[in-house]
Amino acid sequence: MLVSGTGTNMAALLYASRLPGAAYEIVLVASNDPQAGALALAEAEGVPTFALSHKGMDRADHDAAMDAAIRESGAEFVALAGYMRILGDEIVGRWAGRMLNIHPSLLPLYTGLETHKRAIEAGDSHGGASVHLVIPELDSGEVLGQVRVAIQPGDTPATLAERVKLAEHQLYPRILSDYVSRGYDADYLYARVAELALALPEAEEKISHGSPGFRTGGKSGKFFAHFSDQHHGVPHISVLAKTSGQDELLDLIERDPDTFYKPAYYGASGWVGIILNRPGCDWDQVAHWLERSWASVAPKRLTKLRDAAAEF
Repeated sequence: MLVSGTGTNMAALLYASRLPGAAYEIVLVASNDPQAGALALAEAEGVPTFALSHKGMDRADHDAAMDAAIRESGAEFVALAGYMRILGDEIVGRWAGRMLNIHPSLLPLYTGLETHKRAIEAGDSHGGASVHLVIPELDSGEVLGQVRVAIQPGDTPATLAERVKLAEHQLYPRILSDYVSRGYDADYLYARVAELALALPEAEEKISHGSPGFRTGGKSGKFFAHFSDQHHGVPHISVLAKTSGQDELLDLIERDPDTFYKPAYYGASGWVGIILNRPGCDWDQVAHWLERSWASVAPKRLTKLRDAAAEF
């Protein structure tokens, strides 16, 4: 977590992480202000801290130092919680899709500062807060969740900010927990596989032996992928794809057993299981195997069209 101030959102995230069934733990609280109150709170709670003042430092050098501390901690995600520094494109790019922030408005409304004042002056019925992914453009990343807070007659920016802060403390832990755990959620993983599979020519969803699958080529078409949610006693959520045969299947498993396995029944026919519920799942690799598997069973009329389009 990156912080600059007293750390109220950090505290909300920290205490939520210690509840039963929490999906994340905080391994580092880092700040650009060595005197930040959030650091003292984190230290009191036994959380490792790192502090480096940005004063007198080049922005890129400071970002690099923060990034090095984050990586040394073993963190897989970064949550900004009142970090009052605009991060450079390089560090944001390194953590693309894994860096979250909370903003006190209903984005895309009111990016930047004075959000409550602007909402009141606009005559809005509600203010609120948004959790979003961090991208180089300020407060413009994908919104992952929001909470609305009614603007009451006579509200000032200060009174509205107090209630929005309470709402933030409910929103941020929930969204962070959902986001970091979605790589282990079967519904989310199936949706990603389906998006990739159905983008292939004439691909369609079809149940096979009680499990979702994907085939191509119309009514007489063949399956090129199966989705497996911990079937036959294995702990994996996976997608099954065709290999060239047993030699390649066994070679894949030997080289990378954390990614590939031999599925029950299908493995005898040369299908490989690609494990999805694992840290750092490579979705480009999943897309590659889906496309390759599709090409191995698709009618020639489809593969020729696709090859011609690729050459063009």
